Amino acid sequence: MNNTVVLLIGRILLTPIFFVGGYNKLMNVAGTTGYFGKLGLPVPEVLTWLVIAVELGGALLIVIGWKTRWVAWGLAVFTLLTALIGHKFWVDPGQTVHFLKNIAIVGGFLMLAVAGPGRISADRS
Repeated sequence: MNNTVVLLIGRILLTPIFFVGGYNKLMNVAGTTGYFGKLGLPVPEVLTWLVIAVELGGALLIVIGWKTRWVAWGLAVFTLLTALIGHKFWVDPGQTVHFLKNIAIVGGFLMLAVAGPGRISADRS
């Protein structure tokens, strides 16, 4: 299998968690807003919509391969912040696997940011 196809498959495999997470938040805006409020996040009403946009929009842009390097950097930072804010394993050891999953996803986005999307993409790089 050539690198172009592998990059496409990698981009696709990085996104389902963001599509599902964004969709679930969209279907339960009130619950998401309440959860963000319990985490002590500022303006949870606004943050909810921002997170939904980042998850759904970012995942879509990664799949189609448009502005991939920039989006990958952004989603790497977003995912790292999500790990640090939402999966505090040092407070709740039950969050360890979730935290590590996020760190692994950050690694995938960092590799994508450096490698680029490949030729099967809107960026064609």
